[in-house]
Amino acid sequence: MAQDLTFIKIGNMEKVKRAYYYFFYKIYKSIEYTSEIGGGKFWTDFKAGVVVSALEVWLILALINYYKIFINKFYDLNKIFFFSIGSTIIIINIIAFVFSDKWKEYNEEFDQLSKEKNIKGGLVVWTIIVFIILNLIFSFYLMSQIDWSQYRK
Repeated sequence: MAQDLTFIKIGNMEKVKRAYYYFFYKIYKSIEYTSEIGGGKFWTDFKAGVVVSALEVWLILALINYYKIFINKFYDLNKIFFFSIGSTIIIINIIAFVFSDKWKEYNEEFDQLSKEKNIKGGLVVWTIIVFIILNLIFSFYLMSQIDWSQYRK
């Protein structure tokens, strides 16, 4: 029974990993396309990794903002804590997308998907990106509506 549960967990992790690489793939292809238009197709994998890292950091920042707004207004963001989270995200992405060529295998696989599947996948990816950006903006808007002077020490 325990082996069955392990298999389920591994199967789910594989789906998450594929989704993560697909997310990177769509950003990579967008940067590659815009770089070709601008005449400077170089470091596309690095640029896509920076975009993915920024989106992850923004998502975490929005979650921290919501925590401060709705749960604990006295919570003071420790800069070292935020720096370590950001650094961890960046290191993981560097390992996954710069020092490993695994993403290239996934990109080749995703290139083989039908145009219809890639369009649907692109819509999902861009919806997530817009959601993250708008969510961060909205969280800062909510924070601006609070009189923080009563919560400072």
